[in-house]
Amino acid sequence: MAEVLVVSGTGTEIGKTVVTAAVAASAGAAGRSVAVLKPAQTGMAPDEPGDAAEVVRLAGPSVTALELARYPEPLAPDTAARRSGLATLSPAAVAEAATRLARTHDLVLVEGAGGLLVRFDEAGHTLADAARLLGAPTLVVAPAGLGTLNATALTAEALRARGLTALGVVIGSWPAAPDLASRCNLADLPEVSGLPLLGAVPEGSGALPPDRFRAAAPAWLSPALSGTWSAAAFLTTWPA
Repeated sequence: MAEVLVVSGTGTEIGKTVVTAAVAASAGAAGRSVAVLKPAQTGMAPDEPGDAAEVVRLAGPSVTALELARYPEPLAPDTAARRSGLATLSPAAVAEAATRLARTHDLVLVEGAGGLLVRFDEAGHTLADAARLLGAPTLVVAPAGLGTLNATALTAEALRARGLTALGVVIGSWPAAPDLASRCNLADLPEVSGLPLLGAVPEGSGALPPDRFRAAAPAWLSPALSGTWSAAAFLTTWPA
């Protein structure tokens, strides 16, 4: 079976899809076949390209994309499903889809919706429940600025409380001119969360032409994610 990696943010609009694309691009550059699974896409019309399609656009057409459910309003999947009259999504369905993809790919990336504990169904199941069924580690995507220490620590604590493995943290949008809080957070995140820093994706990376994105992606991620990025070197570049 392939490696399955769950990608969760500490919140919304923090670069989770671009990080997923960077991981896919780096794995592809290393010769691995990649699939991305988006269990629930919210806030988009049926004919609009969603997050999974954006990963394919950036990481390359060789990436397999699968979306399980789509809800038109930009809300938590459970709420969006109830308001639209559509069926909710169970962790078992997510796990089954990821397992199916794992039979034909080297790496399967399961990109959540918002944070780890966003509800997927009426029973209160979350992405964490799908990760448990899969026995898969979770990559945490966090912002750089104020508030990230608390949110990242809470996410790491929630994973540990559920007996789940957290692979590490990637900063989803590293500023071109980081302020003092961002630079201090860079050094403090590993200590506060107990998780290693595994990368920092520059802000605006999702707007790069896809060929440039693919060429640059390995330099944003650590060897644990098929990249060449070094946390120690990066900390030296941006001292607090």
